[in-house]
Amino acid sequence: METLLNEWLWQEEYWLPPGIRWQDIEMEEDEGHFPLPRDLICTLPLAFAFIAFRYVFERLIAAPLSKYLGVKDRIQIRAPSVPKLEAFYKQNSRQPSQSEVVSLAKQCGISHRKTQTWFKHRRNQDRPSSTKKFCEASWRFVFYLVAFIAGLASLINTPWFWDHRECWRGYPIQPVAEAHYWYYTLEMGFYLSLLLCVSVDVKRKDFKEQVIHHIATIFLIGFSYCANYVRVGTLVMLVHDSSDFLLESAKMFHYAVWTRTCDTLFVIFAVVFLVTRLVVFPGRVVHSTLVVSLEFFQPFFGYYFFNALLLVLQALHIFWAYLILRMVYKFMFLGKVERDERSDEESEVDDDEKGEEKLEEDGDECSWEKKKGAINSKLASLANNCVLNNLTNQRNINSRLPKAR
Repeated sequence: METLLNEWLWQEEYWLPPGIRWQDIEMEEDEGHFPLPRDLICTLPLAFAFIAFRYVFERLIAAPLSKYLGVKDRIQIRAPSVPKLEAFYKQNSRQPSQSEVVSLAKQCGISHRKTQTWFKHRRNQDRPSSTKKFCEASWRFVFYLVAFIAGLASLINTPWFWDHRECWRGYPIQPVAEAHYWYYTLEMGFYLSLLLCVSVDVKRKDFKEQVIHHIATIFLIGFSYCANYVRVGTLVMLVHDSSDFLLESAKMFHYAVWTRTCDTLFVIFAVVFLVTRLVVFPGRVVHSTLVVSLEFFQPFFGYYFFNALLLVLQALHIFWAYLILRMVYKFMFLGKVERDERSDEESEVDDDEKGEEKLEEDGDECSWEKKKGAINSKLASLANNCVLNNLTNQRNINSRLPKAR
């Protein structure tokens, strides 16, 4: 197995610039530590450790904090037990077509309207609670904040933090500091844990983009470490962490309905995101890897692969920037952030349900108009009868008066 890996995977032309061999980058212990692929083996058990720690954190810290901040869950009406509808819901579709609703109604012996209502209530049952969303956001907030502070502390005194040309000076013979090694392993372990939990976390509208982002990030961290792109890789991670904790904090206050605090944090996040992801990242980091690096070595496979992953991330940045600008537009012209454009898919009222609610309202209005017309007609007839009775009684009295005289 080792021979196969050395022959196919660890070929020098994949990982090293032309003219550099594996023997050239070997270092003595006193010279520093050169990154090796086996260093990243610990990231998998670290990911499971993150999942276990997250489980404890959400229940012992995040859940009580949500109650303290006033997070309230909406009371959902549970759908009655109908085995055939439940089987169709889980195996076929959560939103059946009109013909499927008619067929299911006949099979179950219930009305068309009750079948539609059942699916509506059943979808509501699967919507994540505000407490669950708050706990997820608070977990990510804590990690991103700690990672940003630790990363900034480990990089602020390095020469490549201020001059990006230093990222490539002497490449690939660049020793890795212990702090940067742990920065890498913790980040990769965390994103592995997110990828492992993506099926049970709140599903959002950008679910596919999130999965692509996690996979690209894991490949980017792993490949950049093995190819000793550690210096520029630490800058990439720091740029991402600088705005992520602001977004998660804004979500936390959104679920707690602290509207003013949420809006303030969102505006700060939007400014930081747009500056770091659309200006700093492409203008400094991507430009450094695409252009500046060629002053120090000739392009090779690792150069193209690493830059391709960075460009995938940049494409996702542009997509998310579009969503954020839409929210900024709503904030400026509507006066508040109505909802997160990346909000969870289950919590959004779909178009079919909106149409059903509209039809229900229209039907109620029509039935009320009919009832109102019937009541008015009865009142009118009753009033006419009262008038006729009064007139009749008056005539009877008038006819009796002469006799009495």
